[in-house]
Amino acid sequence: MLLAQSATYPLLDLFWTMLVFFGFVIWFWLLFVIFGDVFRRHDISGWGKAGWTVLIIVIPIFGSLIYLIAQGRNMAERRTADVAAARADYERDVRNIAANGHAGGPTDQIAAGKRLLDEGAITQEEFDALKRKALGTTGAHAAP
Repeated sequence: MLLAQSATYPLLDLFWTMLVFFGFVIWFWLLFVIFGDVFRRHDISGWGKAGWTVLIIVIPIFGSLIYLIAQGRNMAERRTADVAAARADYERDVRNIAANGHAGGPTDQIAAGKRLLDEGAITQEEFDALKRKALGTTGAHAAP
């Protein structure tokens, strides 16, 4: 029965159905991109955002095409700036984390405390307290 029905559904109709389905997927993706760009913008007011939203909802195809024609280049520039800012934030965070591991981190603090202990500048109790502080442990959990 199913085989008989498939004979009445030609191959070109199958291709057309797939094209329409993927067209809808691309269309919704485009709407998400456009609405995301509209609402991330800082250079237009709330009324401007509302106007673009209403235009895209009321006349979806023409509204989207108008937005892409009018703001397409600016969309790419805003996206590039957002990606560059996110990358700069990430790199700054990585540098801060890496710097704490190399200069002024717990290992360096403990080594400096050990040097002071060996020189006699601090007592064993002060060294233990400094070590607990550098490792972030309390006195009850610290190892002797």
